[in-house]
Amino acid sequence: MEGRKLMNMDLSGAQWQKSSRSGDNGGNCVEVARNISGVVAVRDSKNPGGAVLVFSPDEWKAFVGGVKKGEFDLG
Repeated sequence: MEGRKLMNMDLSGAQWQKSSRSGDNGGNCVEVARNISGVVAVRDSKNPGGAVLVFSPDEWKAFVGGVKKGEFDLG
């Protein structure tokens, strides 16, 4: 991890997408916005006004690839 920064970013134009696998019960799900130039934003679907994590497209691609390959111990 390179480091952490707190920053203000205008996310008013973000088009948030929730997984179709999250169902209608609210579930534990994240929403992802990929329409903001140069970043991928991620937030908790149950707390849309809360904190947002922001990743570069390459970081997001590496994370999703790791999930698909089972590289994370979720047990």
